[in-house]
Parts: sequence; C-alpha cells; structure tokens
Amino acid sequence: MTATVPLRGYTVLRAGRASFLLHRRSALAALGLLLVLAATAVASLCLGESTVAPGEVLKVVLGQPSPHQLVVGEFRLPRVVVGLLVGTALGLAGALIQTVARNPLASPDVVGVSWGATATVVGLLAYGVVGSTGEVPYAAVAGGLAAGLLVYLLAWRRGLHAQRFVLIGIGISVALSSLTSVFLTKGDGFQAQAAKVWMTGSLNGSGYQQAGWLAWVLLAAAPVALWAARAQRSISFDDATAVGLGLRLDRIRLGMALLGVVLASCAAGAAGPVDFVALMAPQIAVRLARSAQIPLLCSALTGALVVVLADLVARRLLAPVELPVGVVTGLVGAPYLMWLLLRSRRGGS
Repeated sequence: MTATVPLRGYTVLRAGRASFLLHRRSALAALGLLLVLAATAVASLCLGESTVAPGEVLKVVLGQPSPHQLVVGEFRLPRVVVGLLVGTALGLAGALIQTVARNPLASPDVVGVSWGATATVVGLLAYGVVGSTGEVPYAAVAGGLAAGLLVYLLAWRRGLHAQRFVLIGIGISVALSSLTSVFLTKGDGFQAQAAKVWMTGSLNGSGYQQAGWLAWVLLAAAPVALWAARAQRSISFDDATAVGLGLRLDRIRLGMALLGVVLASCAAGAAGPVDFVALMAPQIAVRLARSAQIPLLCSALTGALVVVLADLVARRLLAPVELPVGVVTGLVGAPYLMWLLLRSRRGGS
C-alpha cells in the first residue's frame, strides 16, 4: 500500500521499503509539458504540403481506417516518433551531464560527445569505410562513447572535478572539430558531401528502423534514470560533505555520466548531431519546475518538445524546401548559449 507524507514542496511516496520524493511543482510542470508536447506532435502530423484534420490524424494514430493513412501513417508519423525519441534522449543526456559537471554550460555538444560521434561518422563516410546508412548509428555510438571516455579519463585526478571536466571537454570538442574538417577536405568529395548532410542533424527520411532501436535504448535506460533521479540529491553536496556522509561520489558521477554519454551518442546515431537541445532542455526544465536539482523527466519532455517543434518549423518555414532540424535548433541555441555565458559572467563578477 502506498502512503504519502507532505513536506515543504514535496510528497514522499512510500511503497513497501522503497520511498521516493516527488517535487510537486516538477510533477505539474511535467504534466503541462506532456500536454503541450502532445498538441505539438498532432500539429506536426496535421501540417505539411497537404493539411489533414486532427480527427483524421487521431484515427491514423489509433489504427483506424483513414484515407490519409499514407500521408500521416507512412510519411509523417515515423518522423515525429523519431523526433520524440531523439529529443527525449538529448534532454535526459543534457540533464545528467549538467548535474555531474554542476555547470549549465555543460552538455554533450560542449564536452565532446557529439563531436566524437561526428568525427567518427564523417571520417568513415569520407574515406568510404562506411557505405551503408545502417552502419552510421553504430559508428556514431562508438565515437561518442570513445570521446566521453577520453574526457572522463583526462578529467580524473583522484576524483572527477567538475570544472576540469568541462574545460577538457571543450578542448576535446575543438580538437575533434578540427579533425572533422580534415576528414571533409581530404576524403572523397562525394562521400564528404554525404557526411556534410549528416552533420546538419536531420529527421528527413527517418523511419521506424531508427525509432525501434532508440526506443529499446531508452527503455533499458529507464531503471538507471530512476536511480539517477534519486542519486541527484547525493551529488548536490560538496565533495567533503558527501565523503563524510559515506557516499560513493565518484561511482555515482561515473554512472550518471556514462548514461548521459550513451543517450547522447544514440541520439546522434539516429538523427545526426542535433545541436543545443541537450544544452537548452535542462535549463528550461529547471526554470519551469523551480527545483533544486535538474528534473530529469521535465528535461526529457522539454527535449522532445524542442525537437518536434523545431522540426515542424524546419518543414514549414521555407516550404516546400525542408531545412534540417539541426539548423533550427542551432539558430535558437547559439543566442541562448551566448545569454548563458553572459549570465554566468555577471553572476561570477
């Protein structure tokens, strides 16, 4: 039987020996985000070269007969599903890495994970090692994991220091960005052009093949994410306090960082490097929830909302020309990053 005990802003949920703290404003924010996300997804399914009524869209989604099955069910729905999954993975990855780094500027884009995936895929495509699009996700995941592991090892000095983690990650990103440019200029011209298209981050041509394995990754990550949500409160202490309380701080950080790197790498494998989503989503979520820690569920929902909304804008802004979703997130994310930098500078002065 589950009982609830009210606290200031929280509800304690108890089920047997297990207990969970539920931040009430975070729960309300998550519900609001879920409703807005559902409305945005339906709008994305309705709008295109031909407009479909919401009622017909719902029929297709629910598996009922509809004359719009081809347009909605075969063309638009797989793209929206992939966008939802990619955004969820990026939002959750950004929240985990920012929690570990204790820095709102930290994200897979900034600390080298996305550039590791990009450099690996571009290098293999440009030199013809990878010739099938089915092999690209595996190359992206391998490259992202390798870059994340390298950053973690270089940042380790008798423990993981948050500032060193971010600074080394930025350095690795710059190095991998330069390496990617070398691959593009020295590799085969035709293959390099294909690599440039992948680098923009796009949902064009996305289907259930990408959605299927990414959904399995998120499902497998769910129990670890629940553990991470509870562990967030542990690593919010300073290192001396955490060690004094007997917390295994390094193991907790390693587990959260590893999960974030895996999710970001898999998202890059499914849609390419969709920039700035993992940077923006956690900070938007924490402002909506007004919680002490970054809310993981709200971050995941915010990431999904950003990607689906950006893809809708990318499809309709210059219709019939479709922009890659990464172009839209980049246009929004770059000013946001500058604002964060200015805000951090003022806060530190």
